[in-house]
Amino acid sequence: MDPILIQQLIFNLFLFVLASFVGFELISKVPPTLHTPLMSGANAISGVTLVGALLIAGADSGETGGMVTKLIGLIAIIFATINVVGGFLVTDRMLEMFKKKGS
Repeated sequence: MDPILIQQLIFNLFLFVLASFVGFELISKVPPTLHTPLMSGANAISGVTLVGALLIAGADSGETGGMVTKLIGLIAIIFATINVVGGFLVTDRMLEMFKKKGS
């Protein structure tokens, strides 16, 4: 494998791990009263992530790293889909709390 590709892969992996830690810290600091409204707002961002993941998974990446790129794109599609569906379920549950009993 090309040393430049290995350096790029290590750098991208480093960025992914760093973003994961920062995201976890940010989400864990959000009070429970704000978590549900932020979740519904994050659905739009997850939709954009899903479109980007579809573009990456479907891109013709050539010979070098083609299978790895498609695998990472597939994983991104799975996670973004779970996030979008979960966000919609949480938002729907939150909106059910505001409906009047009897309607």
